[in-house]
Amino acid sequence: MARRRGLTAEEKALWSRIAKTAVPMHPGRASKPDIPEEPRSKPARAPRAPDPAPLPLPDFRIGSKPVKKPQLRIDLSPHPGHALREQPVRMDHKTHRRMSQGKLSPEDRIDLHGMTLSVAQPQLTRFILNAQGNGYRLVLVITGKGREGGPDAPLPVRPGALRHNVPLWLEMAPLNQLVLQVRPAHRRHGGDGAYYVYLRR
Repeated sequence: MARRRGLTAEEKALWSRIAKTAVPMHPGRASKPDIPEEPRSKPARAPRAPDPAPLPLPDFRIGSKPVKKPQLRIDLSPHPGHALREQPVRMDHKTHRRMSQGKLSPEDRIDLHGMTLSVAQPQLTRFILNAQGNGYRLVLVITGKGREGGPDAPLPVRPGALRHNVPLWLEMAPLNQLVLQVRPAHRRHGGDGAYYVYLRR
């Protein structure tokens, strides 16, 4: 905004002569001074304190690439296969050994690859109910091994949500009444990315 300039001496004299010829509209009111006041100059501001120096960024140098830190992988739960192997054998030991060695062929299978958890759980429930209704004893549930979480993945980084959740679902009602044993599949049937599910009669 442009600063207003003050009146010169000649302008002040001219204004005084014109003001003397003017007739006041309200004679009872106090008269104002003939010469308009000079605009008041604003008080000088106190000097502003300098901004504090910015804190140095860690692992960053001007003109160089940032140092890439190794990705931290945090998995709060153990691999589901370890927990399943530690469970007691509830089926015939000879059949269990042949199943663990991949010598028994599953009578049916379901592939849950690419499904979300909300879609996969009802599909698994329907599959197990149908398999038990058909008189099957050994079925294969394929979950996939899952992908590692990327640098933007939320913590905890847990690869394979299906691989972790399928054993939990098989232990919940109504499937826990139908399932006798759950074991990780032999590598010829999918290894860590699949489960043997042995059903009750």
